[in-house]
Amino acid sequence: MVKTRVPRGRSWWDRRMTDLRVRAATPDDLDAVLAFWKTAAEGTSISDDRGGVDRLVARDPGALLLAELDGELVGTVIAGFDGWRCHLYRLAVHPERRRRGIGSALLAAAEERFVRLGGRRGDAMVLVRNETAHHAWRAAGYAPEEKWRRWVKPLAETTE
Repeated sequence: MVKTRVPRGRSWWDRRMTDLRVRAATPDDLDAVLAFWKTAAEGTSISDDRGGVDRLVARDPGALLLAELDGELVGTVIAGFDGWRCHLYRLAVHPERRRRGIGSALLAAAEERFVRLGGRRGDAMVLVRNETAHHAWRAAGYAPEEKWRRWVKPLAETTE
């Protein structure tokens, strides 16, 4: 669990953010996470189903990080490390809770996880059309890497 630190003299909301809890998801959280992504995440993925998220948590129990405020799910990020590279997916913050440090707290927890595991560089999957996300990722110190292009091939049929 990660608790955020807030300097003195900040607003009521900022002081309240000290109650933000970041933790790894458990199998009991997965239905709530899938419902949350329908509200807070941009775009969909072939793996946005119970089976896909079950496999993620079973294979790497610390990869799916949740941010909670007073027991309410307010943010997520997937911080996957394959032993070679650190990958970030599904950084999502509830629309009514954005621009309050939740995404930053999730990224800090993800980066701490990567360092603990021996990771050296994080990369993020960010939709080209999601300008709001571009600003958030840049503010967190990430930059697009124009010399690379993502190539994909679905390996299974999707029911969506």
